[in-house]
Amino acid sequence: MPATMDTGQPLFREAVAADLPQLVSMLADDDLGARREDASQPLNQAYHAAFEAIDNDPNNMIMVAEIGQTLAAMLQLTFIPYLTHIGSWRCLIEGVRVNSAYRGKQLGRRLLQSAIVAARGRGCRIVQLTSDKQRPRALRFYESLGFEATHEGFKLKL
Repeated sequence: MPATMDTGQPLFREAVAADLPQLVSMLADDDLGARREDASQPLNQAYHAAFEAIDNDPNNMIMVAEIGQTLAAMLQLTFIPYLTHIGSWRCLIEGVRVNSAYRGKQLGRRLLQSAIVAARGRGCRIVQLTSDKQRPRALRFYESLGFEATHEGFKLKL
């Protein structure tokens, strides 16, 4: 595991397998996540399989903000080639979470800004994300970063 900073400043890095329990804990740490995630130990094997698939895919990564030995925030980046927009690449951001102990401290903003820098570094021309309509504070947060609700999104659960 990479060394972390002692200053209380976050270290932004790619997640490693040893982070998985803290990642799942963050995913489950709100009203919506508590209904759809399972943070019980030992972790459901499906989380291990998903992490391995993400970790082995060069167009996917989980980015974390680490403070001390604690994962303070996370998100997943997926880089997608498109024929539209003259064959450009896009970055999809999903699973944005901030550890409840670190909310309201601008950490989410810094993590998203780091993700946008990573997307630019990969040659992406668009960064897109979705957020549940039941999270109005998150919607306002994304708008404050310059994201615009230009499309209506649809999901089909299988």
